[in-house]
Amino acid sequence: MSSSKFEKIVRILLVVLMTVSAGITVWGYAVGFNDASVNTLFYWAYVLMIVGIAAALLFGIAISAINNPKNLIKIGIELVAVVVVVGAVYMLSSGAPAQGYIGPEVSHLTLKLTDTVLNLTYILCAVTVLAIIGGGIYNAIRNK
Repeated sequence: MSSSKFEKIVRILLVVLMTVSAGITVWGYAVGFNDASVNTLFYWAYVLMIVGIAAALLFGIAISAINNPKNLIKIGIELVAVVVVVGAVYMLSSGAPAQGYIGPEVSHLTLKLTDTVLNLTYILCAVTVLAIIGGGIYNAIRNK
């Protein structure tokens, strides 16, 4: 497949995704963002997230395989490390109900996944701050 055909296909897919997103958003405004429209927006956001992650992984692996096949081992190790970290955080997440919550009962799986996402966010924020501080210290020492 030539580069121009590939670019055309990607452009068409992006237009379709943006059109569907805009349509769902307009529909949500039209019906006043009731439960059905909000759930649809969430499910569409999940679809977009999965498509984005899959595209990034597949294109990243494909480009890496073409440019440097030895890099595939490194990518595999990194993916395994991510799966291990997410699995460990999932296992350590409590899934306890929120204190003072008086709404409808939430399933244990939903609570566990919510705790996992929150804990991953905390960990990634801490790692980001440490990387910024560590990078600044490293550059200060190296440029001295």
